[in-house]
This record gives sequence, C-alpha cells and structure tokens, in this order.
Amino acid sequence: MAVVDSAATSHYLDGAAGDSVTIVGLVDTFTPVIAAHAICALYVLLLGPVQILRRRRDRAHRLLGTSWVAAMVLVCATSFAIMPDGFSWLHGLSIWTLVCLVLAITAIRRGSVPVHRGFMVGSYLGTLAAFSFAALVPARLIPRLLQSDPLIAAATVLAVGAAVAVAVLLALRPAPAEAAAEAPARRS
Repeated sequence: MAVVDSAATSHYLDGAAGDSVTIVGLVDTFTPVIAAHAICALYVLLLGPVQILRRRRDRAHRLLGTSWVAAMVLVCATSFAIMPDGFSWLHGLSIWTLVCLVLAITAIRRGSVPVHRGFMVGSYLGTLAAFSFAALVPARLIPRLLQSDPLIAAATVLAVGAAVAVAVLLALRPAPAEAAAEAPARRS
C-alpha cells in the first residue's frame, strides 16, 4: 500500500491540489466512506431520469423512489464524513437536500404531487450540480481517477448501471397479486 500524506490528501479532496505528485496512490484515497458516497451518488444520478421521465406513477415508482431516497440520504450523510478542510457549500447542499427530501415525502403523503415533483426534481438537479463540480474540477478525485485508472471508473459505472437496471426491471415486474390476477385472463 502506498503512503498517503494527510495534508496532501486534504488539499486534494478540496480541489486545491494542482499536480500529479500531490497524491501517492490515488486509489488509496478512496476510503470506504468516499467509495460509498460515490457509489450512492452514481446510483442517484442514473436512477433519477427513470423516475422523472416515466409517465406512470405506480408501485414501481414508489419502490424505485424509496431506493432513490435511501441512496440520497446516504450521499448526504457520507458527505459529512468527507470534510478535510471543514464545512463547505457542498455540505450546505447536503443539508438542503435532506430538508427537500422530507418536504417531498410529506407533500406526496398529503397528496400534493406538484410540490413532491418540484422537490424531487430539485434534489436531483442539486445532485447533478455537485457531480459537475466533482467531475469537472481537475484536482478532484473523479478526474484523477479517470486519468490514472479509467478501467476502475468504467467498471464502477457499469456495475452501478447494472444495479440500476436490475432494480428497474424488478420494480416493473407485476406484484404477485397482479400476476395471479392476470394469469386466468391469459388462459382464456
């Protein structure tokens, strides 16, 4: 294992590092918390369009929405464990996102679909903004990973994409009661 200088890692994580020598062993900087944060964020980013663009608001929407909210809560919670130089605007975004999720769930339970939709789409757009920052600032982990280990980055995206596809396919399957009700109709 490579030795990672904590001061260099701190500068690297906040986007201040400017050269490739700043971090020794890029993959070593992916702590379990950072890995969980990145995987959950990727899940949120890939599942979001499915939830937003599907016309039907049915059992599948509720199941996928529950998994999306759980992943979003994990993204926000893990962000607070990634604070090399203290509180940043990204942590403020995490707090705001958690508030929006509570408001969105409260709205849909009260039957206010437009309010629910607005907060959920807004949460997704906030995640896109945070991802854009993480992906486009050259000193952040994502661009460095793409430079040093593109295969790991591609495999991660493919694995999370496959997980999203499986979740969507499983959620779209009819519930056992629905499948049993449809079976006699098919036999006729």
